[in-house]
Amino acid sequence: QVRLVESGGGLVQPGGSLRLSCAASGFTFSSYVMSWYRQAPGKEREWVATITSTGGTTNYADSMKGRFTISRDNTKNTLYLQMNSLKPDDTAVYYCKCASGYWGQGTQVTVSS
Repeated sequence: QVRLVESGGGLVQPGGSLRLSCAASGFTFSSYVMSWYRQAPGKEREWVATITSTGGTTNYADSMKGRFTISRDNTKNTLYLQMNSLKPDDTAVYYCKCASGYWGQGTQVTVSS
């Protein structure tokens, strides 16, 4: 059974940092491209970043470049998203997604003073 479980969300002040994790199980994690998406209240889900199966290539949405870093540890079957210089507009539920189509349940990130 494929499972993707996000964690690490929470409340953070503007300018702060958070590190999200996505623990994967039930499939060969190291074989798949993985991505992060987010969905803010009242908005459509949007792509955040993608990383290749080996971690050798990453891509980011323009608004996240330079602030967010996607990474993975294939020995731990875990995907990460390091988020720095957070802004109130980053408030959203963050989801990890496997290229095979599976989604996690999401973790809430709230950026507020």
